Amino acid sequence: MFKSLFFLTFLAAGALQAAERPNIIFVMADDMGWGQTGYRGHPLLKTPNIDAMAANGLRFERFYAGCPVCSPTRASVLTGRSPDRAGVLSHGYALRLQEKTISQALKGAGYVTGHFGKWHLDGFKGPGAPILKDDPRSPGAFGFDQWVSVTNFYDQNPLMSHKGEFIDFKGDSSDVVVDEALKFIEKHHADAEPLFTVIWYGTPHAPFKALEADKAEFGALDKSSQDHYGELVALDRSLGKLRQKLRDFGIAEKTLLVFNSDNGGLPGITPETVGGLRGFKGSVFEGGLRVPGIIEWPGVVKPRVSEFPVCTMDLFPTVVDVLGLPEDVLLKPLDGMSLKPLLAGEIGERQKAIPFRFGTKAALTGQRYKILTENIGMGPFELYDLVADPNETQDISAEKPDVFEKMKADLLAWNVTVDASFAGKDYPEGKVSPADPESIAWTDAPQYKPFLEEWSKRWEYESAIKGTPKGGPKKGAKKKK
Repeated sequence: MFKSLFFLTFLAAGALQAAERPNIIFVMADDMGWGQTGYRGHPLLKTPNIDAMAANGLRFERFYAGCPVCSPTRASVLTGRSPDRAGVLSHGYALRLQEKTISQALKGAGYVTGHFGKWHLDGFKGPGAPILKDDPRSPGAFGFDQWVSVTNFYDQNPLMSHKGEFIDFKGDSSDVVVDEALKFIEKHHADAEPLFTVIWYGTPHAPFKALEADKAEFGALDKSSQDHYGELVALDRSLGKLRQKLRDFGIAEKTLLVFNSDNGGLPGITPETVGGLRGFKGSVFEGGLRVPGIIEWPGVVKPRVSEFPVCTMDLFPTVVDVLGLPEDVLLKPLDGMSLKPLLAGEIGERQKAIPFRFGTKAALTGQRYKILTENIGMGPFELYDLVADPNETQDISAEKPDVFEKMKADLLAWNVTVDASFAGKDYPEGKVSPADPESIAWTDAPQYKPFLEEWSKRWEYESAIKGTPKGGPKKGAKKKK
């Protein structure tokens, strides 16, 4: 009897341990606006797989990117911190080696880790080039065991880097990157240790280049809009394949899957991308920050639509809480909070406001009110009621002076802490070390010059390389059908 009870207790403990160590997959679109889903009633675009994920998971009406442009938001996902704290001020800025990342934390906890797709945290601008094996800020430097990655956005038939080995892929970029991630998942899903997989699309970032079949439904649109929406058709298809394979592998119920975009939608696309919100990519109005966001974890997350405001800075603290990892895997101060209680049901209003900073622009949003400015040093500041006025049409700072002054003071006080973090005060050394590298185009970097002549023949690099002094080409890129 005692042995039976011991065995049952052992099994229960094992089941609990398994439940506490889910596989974790983060999927992120590139420049996909809040309005660009079927579930939001887009007039032309159909996203059946995103819609199915939303219906089966926790769909957020107010999911915020960490910044209105891409590299900073990626830093916020990995660190749980405002990207300016980590030195990632804009696109093409490098993530500091002194930061603590979720990939490092999970690798230390026994997870096998993989990154697939756009990286954009090693300091290079320009279209996505294969990341060099010896890049000191490659995904491997931040805790990823495996990676098939490029420096920035990527499109059809991408040239990518598998830990320094260049591979010339064929097909739509969304299909390619999910297929590579699925190889990693298939290889490791039956292992004793769980997996952490990051899939960062290059879609629908410009230049827009969709397969003919994917853009066939958009023939009445201008060419750019046709290709833009065609790219999103491919993204949706690839996400559907990912979700189906998780079910085929028998791991969907032990996988925490997150989907979101890295910043708000783009201007100049028809139909518009932000679902009627004000502003676009680059703006701290809602259109630049609010993005599609879904968490799916069958059997754990109750399917529903939530108005609770969340952000990309919340993802790392949430995983730490779910897994019971030690607090020291996080670098303080944090700007995100754990969403673990929210996975089970609604928890009332958000108590920790969400801050944003991009250049001189800054904003702070709580459950109802949001304050913002185009120039945090000089003002003016504006206050909006996002419940009554989600499109930010009426500045109510005069009508709500107490709310306005309190949120302004909170935003300015937070800004001081970010300046201290940017100066390196959060690190044990008390300074930034090594110094932040200059953000430059990879076409101007000496380490990429041997490839310029060969790569100038590729459509995605031709305009970037044009006019750049050509070095001797380096052969040996492996072809892959």
